[in-house]
Amino acid sequence: MFSKCRSLLPIAGLMFLAGCNTGNTHLGDEDPFMGEAVKYNSALQTINPTPVYTAEGAQPGDSGALGAAAVKRYRTDKVKEVQTMDTTSSSGSSGPK
Repeated sequence: MFSKCRSLLPIAGLMFLAGCNTGNTHLGDEDPFMGEAVKYNSALQTINPTPVYTAEGAQPGDSGALGAAAVKRYRTDKVKEVQTMDTTSSSGSSGPK
């Protein structure tokens, strides 16, 4: 009797695992909108997805020399002045009257 149960154990295990199938049998069968919330939230938090770096600024992959110089200026209290930039312009219209 024990030997019959022993042979049915693997079959019962396979039947148990078959219930875990998600129904998507091929890659690409997933919901096309799955993950849209994550993509949307990432896009909202991205300042500029294609930044333009200045030639004298730090570049991706730099050795850190510019960063070390900035830390040195900070520690010696010789920080560069902040440059202001106007981002709005005035128009000639005064609005509805």
